[in-house]
Amino acid sequence: MSTKRIVITGATGLIGRKLVAELRNDYELVIFSRDPARARSSLPGAADYVAWQPAEQGPWFAAINGAWGVVHLAGAPISSGLLGMRWTPEYKTEIRNSRVIGTRGIVNAMAAAQQRPAVFVCASAVGYYGFYRDNTPLDENSPPGRDFLAQVCVAWEAEAAKAEALGVRTVMLRTGLVLDPDSGALPQIMLPFKLLTGGPILPGTQVYPWIHPADEIGLIRFALENERVRGPLNAAAPGALANRDFAAVVGKVLGSPSWLPVPEFSLRIALGEMADLVVNGQNAVPRKALDLGYQFRFPTLEPALRDLLNIPR
Repeated sequence: MSTKRIVITGATGLIGRKLVAELRNDYELVIFSRDPARARSSLPGAADYVAWQPAEQGPWFAAINGAWGVVHLAGAPISSGLLGMRWTPEYKTEIRNSRVIGTRGIVNAMAAAQQRPAVFVCASAVGYYGFYRDNTPLDENSPPGRDFLAQVCVAWEAEAAKAEALGVRTVMLRTGLVLDPDSGALPQIMLPFKLLTGGPILPGTQVYPWIHPADEIGLIRFALENERVRGPLNAAAPGALANRDFAAVVGKVLGSPSWLPVPEFSLRIALGEMADLVVNGQNAVPRKALDLGYQFRFPTLEPALRDLLNIPR
């Protein structure tokens, strides 16, 4: 095992759990958690478990000093599936503050450290680019959107970028829809297909940038270990699909019809502003990852779903 120490926030989340499993045999891990005892129980094998919450300062500052890397994944959930909570004004504030203030505190700890990290990988999202209903390609140089989530991402990344001025190589990982059969959005996406009522969400032309968890973890490791990676990095498979084509592949893999459309107005009634997440999309292209030589394990959707669901051809 390397003596390099990596601090991870958000380690008990969907990506964090998988990242800990990937790195714990190769690095000394320090897990920041709101509940260190629960983190220790669910994620054994780390060198330390430190009490942390999104704040501009705290006693956890000391754990940043001497760390080789920091992977910052923590943030309030955007949704809990397609039938998740509505975005009340209070919850929108929590979404923003958990990211912006939490990241500010991590960077403040770096500034105070006598021995600063060499690399900082901070979560972000393809929501940075705003909402689209077409397949406009969006690479890391594309401008930000103006909607709520885009502006959250802009503010979030601005805090992370301050680490560069401290001499810390910084990567902002703009993640798309992470496919997981047990949590996140995929179980909600699959449910109507299992009930034989699946189909596209209108207008159907919006592109959902998705990624297999193996490639999400692969890109985080790539960002940690490849010194050429810095700045924004799109974490989305190169084989993004329009929603109608996405639905067709899900139907094919599950052996289910995929023609029954879901009208936008019904989602607006059910979800309010959060409906923007599913009636719009972003064709986030992983241009930087491909240019730097990252090899996607699952570049196209059907093999990715069959692997995740253990459904052979």
